[in-house]
This record gives sequence, structure tokens and C-alpha cells, in this order.
Amino acid sequence: MNKSDTVSIKSTEIAGKKSLHVIKIGGNVIDNSENLYHFLKDFETLDGYKILVHGGGKVATQIAGDLGIEAKLVDGRRITDIETLKVVTMVYGGLINKNIVAQLQRFGNNAIGLTGADGNFIKAKKRPVKTIDYGFVGDIDENSINPGNISKLMEAGFTPVFCAITHDGEGQLLNTNADTIASALAVNLASLYDTTLIYCFEKKGVLQDIDDEDSLIREINPEHYEELKKERIIHSGMLPKLDNAFTAIACGVKAVIIGKSDDLGNIKNNKPFGTRLSKTT
Repeated sequence: MNKSDTVSIKSTEIAGKKSLHVIKIGGNVIDNSENLYHFLKDFETLDGYKILVHGGGKVATQIAGDLGIEAKLVDGRRITDIETLKVVTMVYGGLINKNIVAQLQRFGNNAIGLTGADGNFIKAKKRPVKTIDYGFVGDIDENSINPGNISKLMEAGFTPVFCAITHDGEGQLLNTNADTIASALAVNLASLYDTTLIYCFEKKGVLQDIDDEDSLIREINPEHYEELKKERIIHSGMLPKLDNAFTAIACGVKAVIIGKSDDLGNIKNNKPFGTRLSKTT
């Protein structure tokens, strides 16, 4: 048996810190009611504090189309004009967020649905216009997260469920990348908690062969990552994800795990789950 086959990601407390999982889910979970049900059931069983971050999947695009609002994308990034902002606010902060919260209450988790404006938890800056005007899109910096207020909420017994809507502090809501929000939350709370950041998507994790689900790479440290990039095993769309992951680790996050939502329950059962990125293996 290889060392990587025995990897355990059991929740622990290090140096007196309580454990925290920050988990981001994408459209493959949100758009499928059965997947969402099973994911949230597993999410509830995780030990320690938890934060869930979500985007909007295909729902926002579908509802915008029903309203006659054309989705505008540049290189896969949504242009958020004022009409689109109204839709994503309603869908992300309303329909999807409250459905998730209701499901978690069903499982006995006292979740609370939030945008970044609630509690002044997450501020962002409107993306400046360069070659492309992305509209009402928010970018996060090192001063965006309010970890003290978020900590108070969790210590009071609530599980935050953040949608991908932030604010600029001047009354303007902004559409913000959910992956970025999850990473920023994990980094800013790492000084208070033993923090693990988890990205759930449609694959089992980082694969040696993108077409072979059984080629999962269990562990990657910075040195191994450089080797995988040189060998072109990791390239294209996975590069920004892993670059951001290792940046989060360098900023104090214990580990970043990329895995399939169906397998999240492995954490509670002390079984291997996804690909674990950390400083050492």
C-alpha cells in the first residue's frame, strides 16, 4: 500500500485552535437536487465549524433568459450589467441560498444565509474598466473579509452560507467569484481556526489523466506541483485553481482539498478524499 493510500484528513485541533472547514460548491451540486441533498447531509456531519460558499450554477442564466435578459460572457466570465445584477442577486442570495439553508435546517444544522453585505462580512471593489467592462463585478483584496464578525456568528452556533454577492461599502452590491470568496474566507480565518479549504467539483480531484477517474493524485506539495506542471500533467484550467490553493496555504490555511461532492462523507469516516494540497506530504 502506498503512503498516499493511507492519507487521513480527520478534523483535529492544532495549537488550541478549533477546526474549520470552508467548502465551496459549484453548479454540479447546485443544479442537481439529489446531489445537493446528499452533499448537505454529509456537510452537516463534519466536525468543528463550517462555512459553505456557493455560486448560482445554471439557474441564474435560465431565469435571466426567461426574463429576456441575455447572458453575456467573455472567456467564460459573466458580464454583470445592472439587469443581470438584479437577477443574480435574486437567484444567488434568494432562491439558491435559502433553499440550501432550508435543507440544512432539515438536517439539524442552524444555518444562516448571507451575502457579503450582511454583517459587513465581505466588502469588494468594483472591477476597474480596462479592455473589458465587466460591469458590477467585485474584486476582493486583503482588507475585504471581516473575520471577527464571522467568528462571532459561528461561536454563537450558526453555520454561515455565503452566496457570491458582496458589497462595496457605499450601498452597491457586486457579483463576485465564489472560488475567490471561499479562498479569502479561509485565509482570513486561518489565524483564528485550524482551517481547511475544500473545493467540491465534478471530478474526484486532480487527475494524472483527465479521462481516467482512477488516476487520482492523492497528495501534492509545492515541489510536486512544479514537477506536474513541467510534465504538462497539470495545465490549462487547473493551473489557476492550484495556484490560488498554494497561495492560500502560504497564507496560513492548513490544507486545500479538491474533490467530488459525492465523497465528502469520507472526511467524517476518516477515509481518503480528493487531492490534498499542503506544504508537506
